[in-house]
Amino acid sequence: MAFTLTNFRPIGFKTAPTAIHVADDGSLAAAAPQGARTVDCGGAYLSPGWCDLHVHVWHGGTDISIRASEAGRGTGVTSMADAGSAGEANFHGLREYVIDPAAETIKAFLNIGSIGLVACNRVPELIDLRSIDIDRTLAVIEANRDVICGVKVRASGVIVGGWGITPAKIAKRVAEIVNLPLMVHVGEPPPLIDEVFDILTEGDIVTHCFNGKKAGSIADTEKLWAHAIRLAGEGIRMDVGHGGASFDFSVARRAIEKGLKPWSISTDLHLHSIRSPVYDMATTIAKLLAVGLPLEDCIAAITGRPRSILGLSTGLAPGMKADFTLFDVVDSDVEAVDSMGNRLRLERMVEPRRTVIGASVTEAARRLP
Repeated sequence: MAFTLTNFRPIGFKTAPTAIHVADDGSLAAAAPQGARTVDCGGAYLSPGWCDLHVHVWHGGTDISIRASEAGRGTGVTSMADAGSAGEANFHGLREYVIDPAAETIKAFLNIGSIGLVACNRVPELIDLRSIDIDRTLAVIEANRDVICGVKVRASGVIVGGWGITPAKIAKRVAEIVNLPLMVHVGEPPPLIDEVFDILTEGDIVTHCFNGKKAGSIADTEKLWAHAIRLAGEGIRMDVGHGGASFDFSVARRAIEKGLKPWSISTDLHLHSIRSPVYDMATTIAKLLAVGLPLEDCIAAITGRPRSILGLSTGLAPGMKADFTLFDVVDSDVEAVDSMGNRLRLERMVEPRRTVIGASVTEAARRLP
């Protein structure tokens, strides 16, 4: 049934609408369709649908993935990218059983390791030369260009072992061949984070950018801080990728104070982060607010920027599919924890209220008690 959204505070749009009309088929309309009901948004913020650029939702296909619904619209997120749960050998399952049937828009970064995260760190996907099949990887990308949005590589010692920087270089070359961005997970060496930085070009994504791992963080030296800031200025996209081991309050606060704001805010939700320390996107946004990132920057980092990677607009042209998140920012006194066990009192909490996907309006809430 057609409806009109009213009584909201727009944020994250180029132009500020006062009402939004949705037709029976879920597309935006220039005027209220005949018989449209009114949906009073209660003065909440209304933004383009939240987009999480780093989740793991190949439930049943890996030992760490959650269901897409657990990362999705029930918590305010209307689109997401699975960040390397599947490689070329098992991507078909991710597509058939997760991406295609989901209510949310789901796309994926294809893992350069053929097996993806089937058994995650127990059986790393980049053990040796047999772990990568370039021809098959290219074929899967070409056959699924409508849903594959980039290439993913986990460039940290527990995954690559003696390979060092080589898998990341191969992943970068594959990304160049198919003209897609590379998303690179950074952490404990090898390789060193500056070795990773050296292979990146405009449009590539560094996920876990504010991790606090010794010898694997931008906070290790002043030279690395300067390197990261320079790369961000050159179009390298710094992504939060909170996760269970990859976000440090002090690193994030210091980065923002230095002018290094995250390009995107993502959760890295999986089985080992959903209960704690991440919980959901709303809590992750509140953490960034608490360390000094302004609300407008937070919203840009979960809407326009990551949505562009997925090929989704933030416009309001008639005929486009309706895709919005309604939320409030309220005073709070919630204690949160980062991936290193550090605690911080959140004085402002983000509260998702509803999502709009097409002609469907559903309730949303945060997971953190």
